[in-house]
Amino acid sequence: MLLKRIDPNPTFAPEESGPIPERLIAGAPHFKTWAQDEAKGELVHTGVWEATPGETRSIKGETFEFCHILAGRIEITPDGGEPITFKAGDSFVMKPGFIGVWKTIETVRKIYVTVS
Repeated sequence: MLLKRIDPNPTFAPEESGPIPERLIAGAPHFKTWAQDEAKGELVHTGVWEATPGETRSIKGETFEFCHILAGRIEITPDGGEPITFKAGDSFVMKPGFIGVWKTIETVRKIYVTVS
């Protein structure tokens, strides 16, 4: 299918997880992922992701990620940079090589597109 609607409130069960232990900075965040599409031989992934409050290291490696915040509030601090707050309605990208701190202030839900 070459046209795919991404449901911001999926009704199917999410994949549940937590942060990689060595990336956990503070709190006990819990993650839910509703994967909804993949393309280009699994190089492109799209879906909805949710996280409860906590703080983790974000390391993108070779991955590009587009995010659109549906609900909640986060603060992202790039290594060597100033914190930036994002809330419902905001969109941003994290480019390959990005390293920083992701702090979920209020449970966040986002639409994501990753390209590896």
